[in-house]
Amino acid sequence: MATYIVLLGPPGVGKGTQARILAETSKLAHISSGDLFRENIKNQTELGKQVKAILDKGELVPDDLTISMIRDRISKPDCELGAILDGFPRTPTQAEALDDMLAEFSDSEVNAVPYITAAESVLVERASGRWTCKAQGHIYHEKFNPPKQAGICDIDGSEVYQREDDKVETVTKRIRVYFEQTMPLVEHYEVAGKLIKIDGTQPVEQVTKELLAALKI
Repeated sequence: MATYIVLLGPPGVGKGTQARILAETSKLAHISSGDLFRENIKNQTELGKQVKAILDKGELVPDDLTISMIRDRISKPDCELGAILDGFPRTPTQAEALDDMLAEFSDSEVNAVPYITAAESVLVERASGRWTCKAQGHIYHEKFNPPKQAGICDIDGSEVYQREDDKVETVTKRIRVYFEQTMPLVEHYEVAGKLIKIDGTQPVEQVTKELLAALKI
């Protein structure tokens, strides 16, 4: 039986970091909707162009585009044993689509839904301080992880810049939109008895420890 874990949490809560740790520990595939979107944007696919225009305005990508992309990813061989889903689903409609996909591809279902969260002010500070290197996409933070030389990537020496969707105005809007649109999903999984609440203001190591204990992996 495959194992599918849906990791929920607003922008800036450190969900991506925890998803990678969980994937390495469990040996399950890590499916990040954000990474898939960025890959399409970088490759300037038709989907990527549509997604970029939406994200630049601080809005969430529509269900049909997101579902199509995730469906293609879950059908890949490395998901046969399951996956850590990071950034998907975000609405009850997407959750229902995910249930249909898992039943079709592996006769499975979502096993657990850890929900990492924090206050809006903390999230805005974390997310709006993010800067990215132009060459390889290495991530820095102006407060928590600044490059040694301002504006220059420590690893490859390329320019470090702030993406449009990492600027404070866009981040604030995105976080508010996330909470507005995702609370029904949180309630959906809570009613199903699959939600596990985790305090995202704790140190990364403590969040990891609580996740591993709750998921027993």
